[in-house]
Amino acid sequence: MPTPAVPGSRSQPSPGLPGSAPPEETGWEGHAKGSGAYGKILAGLAFAGVATFAQLYSTQAVLPLMSSELKVTAAEAALTISLATVGLAVTVIPWSFLADRIGRVRAMTWGISAATVLGLLVPLATSFPLLLGLRMLEGMALGGIPAIAIAYLNEEINKAHAAMAAGSYVAGTTLGGLAGRLVAGPVGELWGWRAAALAVSVLATLAAVLFLVLVPKARGFKPSPANGLRGALRTLGGHVRNTRLLALYIQAFLLMGGFVAVYNYLGFRLSGAPFSMPATLISMIFLAYLSGTVTSRWAGGLTQRFGRRTVLLAGILLMTAGLALTLTHLLPLILVGLLVFTGGFFAAHSIGAGWTGTIASAGRAQAASLYNLAYYLGSSVIGWAGGLVFQSLGWTALAVTVIVLGCTTAVIAAVVHPSRGGGSPSRLESPLGGLDEVSKNVRGVFQSY
Repeated sequence: MPTPAVPGSRSQPSPGLPGSAPPEETGWEGHAKGSGAYGKILAGLAFAGVATFAQLYSTQAVLPLMSSELKVTAAEAALTISLATVGLAVTVIPWSFLADRIGRVRAMTWGISAATVLGLLVPLATSFPLLLGLRMLEGMALGGIPAIAIAYLNEEINKAHAAMAAGSYVAGTTLGGLAGRLVAGPVGELWGWRAAALAVSVLATLAAVLFLVLVPKARGFKPSPANGLRGALRTLGGHVRNTRLLALYIQAFLLMGGFVAVYNYLGFRLSGAPFSMPATLISMIFLAYLSGTVTSRWAGGLTQRFGRRTVLLAGILLMTAGLALTLTHLLPLILVGLLVFTGGFFAAHSIGAGWTGTIASAGRAQAASLYNLAYYLGSSVIGWAGGLVFQSLGWTALAVTVIVLGCTTAVIAAVVHPSRGGGSPSRLESPLGGLDEVSKNVRGVFQSY
């Protein structure tokens, strides 16, 4: 989930690219931190994050169960994740252009509503191919949330607090992904994967309703004129030709792909000998996402002191170090390693995603959409291909492969990005825990009703 521009950045805008006007050009300065609308925006988008990411990865906690019940391989079961993320990946760019025309809130409303309906149909699938088709359609509908949410934040939140607001949103998305997995695991063990999918879809529906109730009407949005296919390609081409943006897109592809591969197949490892863990306990490994809830928020504040490049590289280092710990056969070390790996990933992801909004001050929704395209293509391709490595060569080979991907990303980041890309330190904000701020904003909104 991309994070927006950080005040004080030295990045230069991409000239001549069409797209939505920055908020300052509309005369609207944005809601300040602490205002009622600020709290509603963060609470509303947090619920959108729950609705989106609970559904998107809902089957991940029950992949071993699906593999057994449907008589398919681990890699085939993982297609329920990969095809959903493929659907999201191929639609984030069309959704961003639609949102430029009809508005951020309306586009998100259409997407989240369609996704919840499709999610409720998934448990009714009568065959594995139909299940995969519904999951892909669900992902296509969910493409209307991630990039648009960040563009909406950029336009509605005062730029002095935009980075912290986006960090809180990313923290909310981690909670959404965690909630879906924690619900699916125990329900799936008791009543099967269909009941698990239904339970997650009901949770997502409730979250979607709360998003629709809470999110305020946009004030900073300015419709963009239709530029046609040529104008759209010019916008996207300008971003892809930007070396620094391209490096971020490669980072998104490699890191997200490795991250999803680890979570897809670690459950299979833990369900087999010598661990033989039940599905309910395996679903508990997703509690490691809470480390990402915290680090994604901290990372935004640390960039003001150390620069984006330094924090990004530190996040990748944590990823690889944590994954190395999972090579042991000691369960406590594996769990600690997963915690470190997850925290490092979300720190790196929040920095990389946020840099897109800083580098591309024009066509921001499209820049964020390209990041999301790479991000979810990585999830789809590497997340599935990791299963082939795991089935053929085992966990050690998969973990080493993901470590190599992380090291490759670190080298690219170190070469392409300047040493102080984060700008000078700011005293406006401090690196507070994202979970605390999300919960505080949610409580504050409901107290006002």
